[in-house]
Amino acid sequence: MDFIHTYEKLRQLGPDFATFVRHAAASAHNEAEFERQVNNEIERLAKQLGVDLLFREQYTLATGRADAVYNRFVIEYEPPGSLRNNLNHGHTAHAVQQVKDYITGLAKAEKHDRDRLLGVAFDGRYFIFVRYHEGHWILEEPLEVTSASCERFLRSLFSLSSGRALIPENLVEDFGNQNVLSQQVTRALYNALAGRTDDLTARLFEQWKLFFGETAGADAAEGQLKHKKALRAFARGMGLRGAQVDMPRFLFALHTYFSFLVKNIARLVLQAYAGGGLGATPLTTIANLQGEALRRELRHLESGGLFRTLGIKNLLEGDFFSWYLDAWDADIEDALRQVLARLADYNPVTVRDDPHSARDLLKKLYHYLLPRDIRHDLGEFYTPDWLAERLLTQLGEPLFQMPRPGARIPIPDKRLLDPACGSGTFLVLAARALKANCAQAGLAESQTLEVLLNNLAGIDLNPLAVMAARVNFLLAVADLLPYRRGEIEIPIYLADSILTPGRGEGLFAQNRRILETAVGPLPVPEVIDSRAEMERLTALLEEYVSVDFETDVFLARCRQEIPDLEGAEQADAVLTELYEKLRDLHRQGMDGIWARVLKNAFMPLFLEPFDYVVGNPPWINWESLPQGYRQQVAPLWQGYALFQHKGFDAILGKAKDDISALMTYVAADRYLKEGGKLGFVITQSVWKTAGAGQGFRRFRIGEKGPHLRVLHVDDLSTLQVFEGASTRTSVFVLQKGAATRYPVPYTYWKKTTRGRGLDYDSTLEEVLAQTRRLHFEAAPVDARDPTSAWLTARRKALEAVRKVFGKSEYKARKGITAPRNGIYWFEVLATRPDRFIIVRNVTEGAKYKVESITVELEPDLVYPLLRGRDVQRWQATPTYHILLTHHEGDRLNAIPEKEMQQHYPKSWAYLKRFEDDLKETALFRRYFTRKKKNGMVVETGPFYSMFNIGDYTFAEWKVVWREQAKELTCAVIGPHSGKIVVPDLVT
Repeated sequence: MDFIHTYEKLRQLGPDFATFVRHAAASAHNEAEFERQVNNEIERLAKQLGVDLLFREQYTLATGRADAVYNRFVIEYEPPGSLRNNLNHGHTAHAVQQVKDYITGLAKAEKHDRDRLLGVAFDGRYFIFVRYHEGHWILEEPLEVTSASCERFLRSLFSLSSGRALIPENLVEDFGNQNVLSQQVTRALYNALAGRTDDLTARLFEQWKLFFGETAGADAAEGQLKHKKALRAFARGMGLRGAQVDMPRFLFALHTYFSFLVKNIARLVLQAYAGGGLGATPLTTIANLQGEALRRELRHLESGGLFRTLGIKNLLEGDFFSWYLDAWDADIEDALRQVLARLADYNPVTVRDDPHSARDLLKKLYHYLLPRDIRHDLGEFYTPDWLAERLLTQLGEPLFQMPRPGARIPIPDKRLLDPACGSGTFLVLAARALKANCAQAGLAESQTLEVLLNNLAGIDLNPLAVMAARVNFLLAVADLLPYRRGEIEIPIYLADSILTPGRGEGLFAQNRRILETAVGPLPVPEVIDSRAEMERLTALLEEYVSVDFETDVFLARCRQEIPDLEGAEQADAVLTELYEKLRDLHRQGMDGIWARVLKNAFMPLFLEPFDYVVGNPPWINWESLPQGYRQQVAPLWQGYALFQHKGFDAILGKAKDDISALMTYVAADRYLKEGGKLGFVITQSVWKTAGAGQGFRRFRIGEKGPHLRVLHVDDLSTLQVFEGASTRTSVFVLQKGAATRYPVPYTYWKKTTRGRGLDYDSTLEEVLAQTRRLHFEAAPVDARDPTSAWLTARRKALEAVRKVFGKSEYKARKGITAPRNGIYWFEVLATRPDRFIIVRNVTEGAKYKVESITVELEPDLVYPLLRGRDVQRWQATPTYHILLTHHEGDRLNAIPEKEMQQHYPKSWAYLKRFEDDLKETALFRRYFTRKKKNGMVVETGPFYSMFNIGDYTFAEWKVVWREQAKELTCAVIGPHSGKIVVPDLVT
């Protein structure tokens, strides 16, 4: 079956079929007659299209008798005019339930996966589509019989008769990490990267590492993950030699493979929507090409020319993953040809007919490309749709919520930005709602497309995420593309929302903004101060650099095309420097991307303020950011008064400030209109912790800038919001231009059901049904200090508790940080007569697996360990001990190695067994190594050094309740040293 041409014919048949259905519904005397007429018309259309349909009429199943079953498509006919535009209507709800039952029965009878079946209740006036998706029933709102809905009905019916459905489950099966083909592609790409040090591929790899480190953390960009052994095991499973794998190169190869899949899925789908109008070679033909012919076809795809034919300017703009064309070899050719051959078996029409699966298409494919633990180490926690829907609802803007039937639609003039858009979850959901609102308001398709392109925008610094987000957005608007009035630009940009290109400093760097890249600084004249001017400049750079025009010719054209450059003599020097830099790169074979990188990086400077800013910014601690990036953003932390720690306290790790806190203030300052609302998913600790959260709770931009009013907080800290991860999650909404008023509405979510938990595919309705929401209020603990940590309770309880508050005699501490808990934590098994103790290291539950051994140690360095679970009301009883390698009172320096050998030989011998493990830890590399100017790395402390050591980690505590004084004194006396150590997981 030629899916694309059949789809085009169905588009033409839609209006005629709609007319037929209306006539049949009006003329039929009963349900049976209506059913017979429609089935006969479907049979006639199938013959006209040359399609063989597997048709079963009055098909008896264990769950009842289905009116009509066409292969994997179930139709439940209802008496004409009996359904209503309300899923709660009695007869309508009954019809929907019948469809559910028939899907369940058909799946059981014919051994189908329920997810791959589709059903519809149909009465000649309404279609109601029903499907089962990842454990949840998805019910669409009733669709009136129109040309568009009839086209959808026919397309679903015919597409489910043949071809491989383009759904996440099939893609995971064919292209997930367990598939031999995925392993072959990744291995070929990884090997092709080897030995490249000074070409375009090497520079793109370095630029990718810069961006990736700023979104996932410095360790992640270097492959230094918590689950490093799992990463190595995964690499071995992909056919690489695990112990010798270059992890950044491995991750870059994986990203390149995923990018290749995404681009070709986009190609496949857009060809279907264009009805063959792209004029592109079918995938089946491409998969049979060889050598240079295949490479040439893929180069046309990677250049973006294929998508520009459809009027899409920037789908592949700033793309880092076409490098494989320059590293082309027989292994890459063979692997990619197999990928294309398998993709060619897919029926792209199914994407439009299953909008729920289409939203998850790329997200789930990447989900199963990397093991969960590794994704989590990279900070890739995908926002579930139900959480995004909840936050969009909390904004209170009807345009970004699905409209109620018959509701009055406001003018669609509100704009929304996601400054950390990832793969586009918030943008796609907002686009879906905005599109439905525009349709209900009666806007034409061309107007709706312009509203979506002008009113939504996204920014992200992860090249792969931007690629996925652009394609996801494109899939959301693909049905509107035939109605475009000109070229379109997908409003998603590869840029840093926080750190935009900075102004040059010093006498010779005036009047310019500079973007730091892997090929050096790229300057742009400061007079280029609008989006249109930047687009024109970068277009001229690409055009003139590619054919090596002389510099003065380029400058003359720039003055002609960009009016602000006329008479700006200082701009000439900057443009000359930029143009000649790119010319030089072009001569070295390292051009082709930098002008587009420039355009994207500058875009945040030119975006007009938005009515709404929404998203899930990255949760990365200040100390986990790359050192260079920390230095660049430090002035922002200080400018917004977020960084409360200075000097030694900051060094010791008290500065657990999260980059999401900084993004909140930057986004509110730069991108939000006065009176606009911002809604973010953020760690719950910003409301409850002193120190790190204190600057965040100023709720004012700078010293004299606009106030920020927190309108509402959802506390989801007891729920497992993100797949397989225990995170303390909250969601909040604030408004710019008003001061926060206390108490703040604070909703505490609590799970009420046992057994099956919330999963990634839960709907918002299911989550609401499985949880209780307790309506609390929040206010600062110290009424005199509005930045103090929040107390949350019901209103009356809040008032009562605050009356008895006073200054506490106790001070919370972060606690000591051990590089590897499994090495430093012990069970004490026995004490020998000669004073030595017998211990076994505690490896159960440790994030990093180490060898479990029983040894004898000197007792001098072993202390009782107080964990959070050891502390209960009025008592604290340590169960484990810890080996402490610093002398009491010495915060920075571990016991020198020579002294350790002389005075604590057994402890030295024990630690020496784990030397390699300890030197690999992020803690050791960050705080106890230093890179010299010549590039050599030197160690600045013993390999067993620990962190956050201070007098406060030693406490002679004893739990005592003094009845008369009505006060609590907390402490524990230990058996060996009489002192106790608090680990860093106690706050």
